[in-house]
Amino acid sequence: MHPVRILIVDDDALVRAGLSMILGGTPDLRVVGEAADGSEVAAAVAACRPDVVLMDIRMPRLDGLAATEALRASPRPPEVLVLTTFDADEHVLRALRAGAGGFLLKDTPPAEIVRAVRRVAAGEATLSPTVVRTLIAHVTAPTVTDPRRERALRSLAGLAERERAVALAVGQGRTNAEIAAELFMSVATVKAYVSRLLTRLGLNNRVQIALLVHDAGLV
Repeated sequence: MHPVRILIVDDDALVRAGLSMILGGTPDLRVVGEAADGSEVAAAVAACRPDVVLMDIRMPRLDGLAATEALRASPRPPEVLVLTTFDADEHVLRALRAGAGGFLLKDTPPAEIVRAVRRVAAGEATLSPTVVRTLIAHVTAPTVTDPRRERALRSLAGLAERERAVALAVGQGRTNAEIAAELFMSVATVKAYVSRLLTRLGLNNRVQIALLVHDAGLV
């Protein structure tokens, strides 16, 4: 199995160096490039062909939000894992809606950063930590009159019972293994359901399934 290829994007050279040290010392991960600004991302991705882009939000010329939106709109984009702080929660929501696979706080312990990169590379978005579920629930809390909630409810109403159950479990931050145990399915069956949900709902990763469930007010 080839190691997961990682591009680190951050305007702070010390942060880049620290992340490179953490990730580069793991046998199944490989840092293949760095960029200091969102404006450099497209060229760096073309040159380095990463599987995962670790993306800072606050950068001087082009921020990580705009860079994520542009990158995820391109053909066959890499996964994006956003770096952030608590005071940028509304920015995190924008990044997740753009297709980022999740986000990390900059004070996340090294072992958790490694696990998060692995999960995002495997398509298992970084939604399991309680802090992430709480933050997403906070910034997506809908009101009765919110048209986004109505659209989300209509989308989910068209799902079959088991599809809906899997969608709700994704919205609660469950991993595929946890969903399989909870719904008495195999992990392979859960993966098939998730793929079917992405197609039926017109979404590109499981984070967006979770956001849709939160938008509908079901979690």
